[in-house]
Order: sequence, then structure tokens, then C-alpha cells
Amino acid sequence: MTGPPGIGKSTVVARVVLRLKSAGTIVGGCTTLEKKVKGVRVGFELKDLGSGTVGELASVAGRMGPKVGKYRVNLVDLSRVGAAGLLAASSSAEAIVIDELGPMELVSPDFRRGVRACINADRQLIAVVHERLDDDLIVEVKEKAAKVFTLTLENREAVEEELSHAVLVALGYRRSQGGAGE
Repeated sequence: MTGPPGIGKSTVVARVVLRLKSAGTIVGGCTTLEKKVKGVRVGFELKDLGSGTVGELASVAGRMGPKVGKYRVNLVDLSRVGAAGLLAASSSAEAIVIDELGPMELVSPDFRRGVRACINADRQLIAVVHERLDDDLIVEVKEKAAKVFTLTLENREAVEEELSHAVLVALGYRRSQGGAGE
């Protein structure tokens, strides 16, 4: 899934995760959450969907790590929470979520390795990719995708429904065939 900033990609992913978990699906991977103070965005947090571990992705107050825009990326937490969550999901989850694959995440070699493990795993993969970023890993994710959704204000609900349905159908088929979903 891709689309302009602020269009609701993370919200759609969170709703899809809820639908999948409600259906009994084992969901792993990681999500990115905005961190705000008094209504002002001051950074981003990462959450490992498998373990529930939360870490800092980036912060305006950070003093170490690569600078992306006004934020400093926390490479330690990106590896400890993000990359570790992806690696774990690549071998244990039925559905893997990567929210988001953007400039902050791509500065980490460990996170990139985690993404590659997820791409190569025999799992359902839901990835949010940065709309305008030109990177070989994003190209690879899009090339392997069964479908790429470009989110708009008009199609958000339909995308949520279609994406949830597609993953559940794929997992149901795999379960009935004795695949990884058992």
C-alpha cells in the first residue's frame, strides 16, 4: 500500500491487523506510530506486533543516529524492535505487516535484512511503502506484490475491506491445503 503522507495508510493497516487477529490469524511484523506532545509531532515509535515491544524510531530530540528531515533515527531501537520483529515474523506469523518502509527505516541495514527475510518467507505480507522513495528494496516489494493499493480519501474503506478479505482468503486456502497456516 502506498499513498501521500497523512492519507491514512497506518490507520488502514491497524484496522486490517485488527480484522486479521479477530479471525484468529497470527500477525507479526511492526507498525509505526506518531509520537505527539501537545498536538505537535515530535517523533515516531515502533511496535513489534508479535511481542508487543515498543521502541523509538526517530525523534526531534535525538542527538545520535542518521538525520532524516528534522528527526534523528534511533538505529538501536530500529534493530532491537523493528528488525527483530520482522525476523521473528518471517518464521512464525501467518501474516506479516511492515508499516512503514520509508527513508527512516531504510537507513538501517538490520531493518533491510528483516524486510528481505519477510519478502522471501512464505507468508502473507502487507507493506506500507513510501510513495516517492526510489530504493531497490521498495521496488522489490512492489514487484513481488500480488496487488499494490494507492490509498486515497475516497478508497480507504474499500481498500481496508479488500485487503483484509484477500489475506483471509489466502490464509484459508493455505490452511485447507495443509500449508503454513496450520
